[in-house]
Amino acid sequence: MWAQSTGVLRGKVTLAGREPIPDARVRLVQLNRTAATDAEGNYEFPGLPPGVYDVIALQHPFTEDHKRVEVKAGATVVLDLALQLAPMHQHITVTASGREQNAAEAFQTVTTLESMELTAKSAPSLGEVLNNQPGVAERSSGPGTSRPVIRGFDGDRVLILQDSMPTGTLSYQSGDHGEPIDATSLERIEVVRGPATLLYGSNAIGGVVNAITSEEHIHEHPREGWQGHINAFGGSNNSLGGGSGAFEYGFGHWLLWGGGGGQRTGDYQTPLGAVRNSHTRMEQSSAGLGYFGEKYFGSLAYGLYDGLYGVPVAGGLNEEIVDLQFRRHSLSLTGGIKNLSPSLESLTLRLSYTDWHHYEVADSVTQNRFYNKQLSYRGVIAQRKRGPWLGSFGVMGNYRDYKAVGEEAFAPPVTQNVFAAFGLEEFTFRRFRMQFGGRVENTRYDPAGLSRRAFTGFSGAAGFQAPLWEGGSFVANYTHSYRAPGLEELYADGPHAGNLTFEIGSIDLVREKSEGLDLALRHHSSRVRGDLNFFHYWLSDYVFLAPTGLIRENLIEARYSQGNARYRGGEANIDIALRPSLWLNLGADMVRANLARPGTPLPRIPPVRGRVGFQAHWKGLTLRPGVLIAGRQSHIFPTETPTAGYGVFNLDASYVVTRRHTMHIFGVDAFNLSDRLYRNHLSFIKDFAPEIGRGVRFRYTIEFF
Repeated sequence: MWAQSTGVLRGKVTLAGREPIPDARVRLVQLNRTAATDAEGNYEFPGLPPGVYDVIALQHPFTEDHKRVEVKAGATVVLDLALQLAPMHQHITVTASGREQNAAEAFQTVTTLESMELTAKSAPSLGEVLNNQPGVAERSSGPGTSRPVIRGFDGDRVLILQDSMPTGTLSYQSGDHGEPIDATSLERIEVVRGPATLLYGSNAIGGVVNAITSEEHIHEHPREGWQGHINAFGGSNNSLGGGSGAFEYGFGHWLLWGGGGGQRTGDYQTPLGAVRNSHTRMEQSSAGLGYFGEKYFGSLAYGLYDGLYGVPVAGGLNEEIVDLQFRRHSLSLTGGIKNLSPSLESLTLRLSYTDWHHYEVADSVTQNRFYNKQLSYRGVIAQRKRGPWLGSFGVMGNYRDYKAVGEEAFAPPVTQNVFAAFGLEEFTFRRFRMQFGGRVENTRYDPAGLSRRAFTGFSGAAGFQAPLWEGGSFVANYTHSYRAPGLEELYADGPHAGNLTFEIGSIDLVREKSEGLDLALRHHSSRVRGDLNFFHYWLSDYVFLAPTGLIRENLIEARYSQGNARYRGGEANIDIALRPSLWLNLGADMVRANLARPGTPLPRIPPVRGRVGFQAHWKGLTLRPGVLIAGRQSHIFPTETPTAGYGVFNLDASYVVTRRHTMHIFGVDAFNLSDRLYRNHLSFIKDFAPEIGRGVRFRYTIEFF
């Protein structure tokens, strides 16, 4: 009786329709189920309820194959899938909904950079890696200090994660604090544009960046044998040099993995000459062991980031040379149970501990020390699909111990406790899909010698998605987001040279509230892929740093105040196949942000930008010429200076040699080919430090699998 009420899906995964691929992942999106291919590339899903399913085959580093199939009761459906190298392909996301799905079908707008793209982006800080992605800009005080800005939101309003857990750094706090990341060690980076407070926390009011390693999905099934990669890269202009490597070894239900690498740069060159003290150094290493059975899974992993970056100076003889030395230890524990019950798919528990500290060193003397220890936890129960209904719910929280010592200890030692409960449900009907979710979060601060503060708030969202034509859809999202004030917004009282201010917090600040509307029009077909996004956010009791007009300790005195603010703008991206192997890539984004009264522009908002490029693919050769155009930014905060517009020409080329178990990638990236003098409006030091001039990077990668 049971066999007659269910169906079977089976097939083979091959490389370009030829050689079978073992250990590839085949995923049923609607049921959140995964199968692994055997030595001959075969997979099978028995006992499937009748329905229409999206089937995705993945195997790093190939592009995925995505097909839709209908399974009927008592029937066996054969569906073969082919992975290949292609100039354009669909992307996968886990960040948008907490489960793996096609990014084109996610309710929120997601940008994904995968490993082959990241290999070309050798940079010591996350903002530089993601700069100029749709809706993403780079805030910095130099190469080692950059951090992504999403739709104009910066600092505590953009949440940085690694494998869906907080990184524990202090990059949000100051313009001279970086978010170190070795992009060549990652499987992919996902950027969720717009509020993501439901799943990840109240400070995700602007968006989320999730740096994903292979650890994020290895609990799906153990991979037998060896696989991994080795990278080497170098470049001109800033004397870039470095490399990295990683491996996985599967045996039975066990998996062992590890990796490491490093990179160094000297002072970078601009058309006006070298930017003094802009050198960087970074090393990273990681290791882990996991058990992945049919019912239970668990893993333990350790990671270390260690490095140094210089804070650029204007070049005067009396300028103080300051370097920031940082170290981040991380320990993560993941465990869970699969096939919980007829109505519950799985339980996943994550526990992570991070110990971040950095020292500000001038003339071999340590002046300031910053410490941030954080214990975070997250538990999620995924529901099985029942009719049109699919979702998840869970709890999360963290305990944080922050301390600063030295002349710039502008905030007292503070402990912070956060606890939240959340749920996200999706309903699929014949002609449309809907999503609803909510989150309740409590945040408590306990500062040394000052009054405690506690905040409790609710965030909620509703989404609607409907097909308009074949390959086309309309998406609308309404979000109500709550954010507790940040530690420095409440308790700052001292010099903060990284922000060029003497900051004074306000212990009387109230919660920040946002009402947001996101609208998107999407089209995905074999010849045209694109999306048009519009957003408008109304923020009540928006916290901002307002200059008082006074000078204290040679810095601008500024107080944290509250008012109402508006963010509005949009992004447009379209990829058009002029020929099967030649694509035209077009894109643009803009954002305007103002205080509601008296309409004053907010500081460090990106200018209007446009992108024009081509992607040509012939056998193993890929060429990507392109130009980035930025408009003049004169819509500025009273203490800012305008920034001129510019155009920058770049060319990326790669050649890939593919075998059944190895892939060799040779690449070259030529940037700012015209040696254009230009400045980043979001740079704290733009007036004396232009952006990097003409240069070239070379890279080689070997993947084995």
